[in-house]
Amino acid sequence: MSENSLNPEEKRQDEKEKQAQTPGEHRGRKQQRLKQLYPKPQQTTLQCIHDRSLKAVVIGLGYVGLPMAVEMAQSGYQVHGIDIDAGKVAKLCAGHSYIIGIEDEVLQTLLEANLLTAGTDYAAVAGADVIVICVPTPLTDKHQPDISYISSAVGGMTPYLQQGSLVILESTTYPGTTEEHVKQPIEAARGWTAGEHFYVCYSPERVDPGSVHYGVKNTPKIIGGSTPACLSYGTQFYGSFLNEVVPVSSTTVAETAKLFENTFRSVNIALVNELTPACEQMGVDIWEVLQAAATKPFGYMPFYPGPGIGGHCIPIDPIYLSWAANRQGSELRFIELADATNRQMPEHVVQRATALLEQRGHSIRGARVVLAGMAYKKDIDDLRESPALDVFRLLSAAGADVVFTDPMVPVFRQDDGSMLQSRQATPELWTWADLVIITTDHSSFDYQEMADHAPLIFDTRNATAGCRGNNIVVLGQPERHDHGRAHSLEHDKGTKGHTDAQSQDAKEHPDTKHDRVTFAEDTDKEKDQPFGNCDVKKVDEDVKKMHGKTGDSYGES
Repeated sequence: MSENSLNPEEKRQDEKEKQAQTPGEHRGRKQQRLKQLYPKPQQTTLQCIHDRSLKAVVIGLGYVGLPMAVEMAQSGYQVHGIDIDAGKVAKLCAGHSYIIGIEDEVLQTLLEANLLTAGTDYAAVAGADVIVICVPTPLTDKHQPDISYISSAVGGMTPYLQQGSLVILESTTYPGTTEEHVKQPIEAARGWTAGEHFYVCYSPERVDPGSVHYGVKNTPKIIGGSTPACLSYGTQFYGSFLNEVVPVSSTTVAETAKLFENTFRSVNIALVNELTPACEQMGVDIWEVLQAAATKPFGYMPFYPGPGIGGHCIPIDPIYLSWAANRQGSELRFIELADATNRQMPEHVVQRATALLEQRGHSIRGARVVLAGMAYKKDIDDLRESPALDVFRLLSAAGADVVFTDPMVPVFRQDDGSMLQSRQATPELWTWADLVIITTDHSSFDYQEMADHAPLIFDTRNATAGCRGNNIVVLGQPERHDHGRAHSLEHDKGTKGHTDAQSQDAKEHPDTKHDRVTFAEDTDKEKDQPFGNCDVKKVDEDVKKMHGKTGDSYGES
């Protein structure tokens, strides 16, 4: 702090003391007074990281933000979370988790130790050394990037930002966002220079909801900085509590790497999804094909078909990359074709379901259809971009009487605003249906019980591998064999489908080789029990009791 930073009255006092004291005494008293005026510890970044004296703020407490905040707090940092959803903040402050994988006991321990707090006021940024932005980046109605949440977060925090602070964006976005919408607005508003007065980094989230193998701590963390000084600060910070940090040369490289990761998945999933109807028509079982191909120990990675793509990453991230390329005059046709192919899968599922019902003498109009699973992925409660929602809409539009069962999603809001409640997965529900479509392969479903009672099952996830029953049709099996398949008498443990919403690495390969037989005659069914729309009051009660949220105002995945 220079003498010029003192106000006139302080300068006069300083001159008097200077005249009355020796130079050494004067310097000592001046430093003491400055410490009182500016009490922020004069420590190096490394010292603050070493003794965990840095304070962090996480903006956005959803599927990305809350796990990151918890990981920081568990490492000893004091963390304050900010979210515009007051209800979510209240739940968090009460020690109740709304994110799968984070237990109430963990939150309560951190709250009691004052390592984790939460609120809705951006003023908390004034006491932070590190600010991490984890807000959603959806698509607009015109299928273009929506970065309004990022702009809102930056605008809200900038007035409170302190010199020397590190700002890290984690939200998935197009190349250039960090420079254009984080660094430059702060520099313009505060008159600062990144790398000198404050620091800016981009570090893309890599969250696999529901994974038991990978979490925040053991997933390699890519990071790019606006300047070398920014990168150094960010690398030191993340390296203090994460297993591996991967520095890259710029924020734009880090942004592009994130988009490419999920574009790679989108394109390969689309290839399999495009091949699926072709295999059905050619008389080839695609699951047997994929199982055989996966035995190659090099140069191949397995991806699997499904009813469509879901979650934040696969349906949205490639569009951000394509949009950014188009902005520079380039056209990424693979991305556009893959997106169109993947988004056609719900329609293919409904067309195939319609044909299956017609083969048994049922019209889709008035048919009783149960969707088993609404979440976009196995064993999570996230409905964002779930293909099951599109399957539900298409079936309803075709005149089917559609209900759903999902142990992770108790209710969801339909397009008309009404709420629909999950049904219990019971033999009575399976018996009531003309058709059960497995749209999400939750582990808690008893697939053998389903096969024992449902007259017809259309399995879009290969979740029934190993089940007994001649009433099961699997997506990707030949059309001419739409009369079902027989399964081995023993459950094949560990082969009830893949663990991703669309694909899974070569670690798991469903057992997909099955003989095919025709359906047995229809069995008598009790159809007196209605399974239509539920009582709205009961739905509202269930919403209040929900452990997980199916839509967040903040947070991405």
